[in-house]
Amino acid sequence: MPSALVPVAINVPVLLDRICYRYPSQLVDQILEQGPGRLVGVKNVTLNEEFFQGHFPGTPLMPGVLMLESLSQLAALLLLHREDSRPDARVYLRGVNDAKFRRQVVPGDRLRLEITIGRRRSSLARAQAKAYVGDQVAAEAELLLGLVSDGTDIHPTAIVHPRAYVGRGSVIGPHAVIGPHVRIGDRCAIGASAIIDGWTEIGDETEIFPFASIGLIPQDLKFKGEMTKLTIGKRNVFREFVTINRGTSGGGGETSIGDHNVFMAYVHVAHDCHVKSNTIFGPHATLGGHVTVEDFANISAGSAVHQFCRVGCHAFIGGYSVVTKDALPFARTVGSRPARIFGVNTIGLMRRGLLPDVVEKLKRSFRYLLQSKLNTTKALQKIAGDRTLACAEVDYLVDFIQSSQRGVILRRATRKAEEALADE
Repeated sequence: MPSALVPVAINVPVLLDRICYRYPSQLVDQILEQGPGRLVGVKNVTLNEEFFQGHFPGTPLMPGVLMLESLSQLAALLLLHREDSRPDARVYLRGVNDAKFRRQVVPGDRLRLEITIGRRRSSLARAQAKAYVGDQVAAEAELLLGLVSDGTDIHPTAIVHPRAYVGRGSVIGPHAVIGPHVRIGDRCAIGASAIIDGWTEIGDETEIFPFASIGLIPQDLKFKGEMTKLTIGKRNVFREFVTINRGTSGGGGETSIGDHNVFMAYVHVAHDCHVKSNTIFGPHATLGGHVTVEDFANISAGSAVHQFCRVGCHAFIGGYSVVTKDALPFARTVGSRPARIFGVNTIGLMRRGLLPDVVEKLKRSFRYLLQSKLNTTKALQKIAGDRTLACAEVDYLVDFIQSSQRGVILRRATRKAEEALADE
């Protein structure tokens, strides 16, 4: 006599998320009953199913392969529900034996799904599957299911919300907290006591060190709890106590970080900032809200960038500087009373592989801007009219200045300040 089935509470969306199904491919609507090695569920077949648009027009039928898919998903739910001690388990359909389709399934039918797990090994299971409409068998088959570990390593003391997504090979350390809307890519490392929350997406191979705070609400009094995002690219490094806030609705709703960036200890990136790729932030560097930092910029320790400012590509901001206007690309900007230009970032540009000829053109362009005694408009006209300066980097420099909303830092360093910087 078969074991009695009892009502059961299974979080279907969470378990289906672990087997990579999303709408419109999710084909189990409800779990009715559970018994030892058995599970009963329902798929409500409605006319608005996407597959009915082409199968068949005028005479809609549920395809047999989708009946098997419904049964496979239910079987996966049963296996995953039994595999709670293995949160990294995933289920894949490996084969179908003796499939038979005995009745057409049409819109309005309520497809009752029954699964019984048979022979099983550690990584392989067989399941007898039947689908009913009323008392009639609509489909039956033997399913061969594979159980695979995705390689994630979540410390037992970590708090990972069931709806959070953790990619393959990622490691989450002790006491870390991962919120329900977080998506962590493959092969990421989340350190002890780090917190990741909000609608936050983190790219593959990103390292987040202990006590970092990623994706929490912005420090903006106008924020009222609306849904805003933080998007982080691949291979970023966030060292200890880094704080990255997500966006605000008034600022576009998103904070974004590109690829291959390094944020050293205690760096703060405020709401609605946009950091591109290959940047370096020294310890305690701070960005106010709505700041844009272009590729290959370097913001040194203790420096602060005022809200709504831009930092151009290949810019170097010296230690403990205060940037209240746009910091020019390719230049060294240092100081706080006020920040000044210390010429072209020659060493940084050569390290990044810019050609000597391009570096020389940038130096000559900066002479027009800083040493010619022309106003900015006249200097830009001279640069644009000098054909010997033609290159993409100079064009970007001119466009950066012309498009500035806050103005750019064009104050030249004094000789005394240049000598002091050289001594350091």
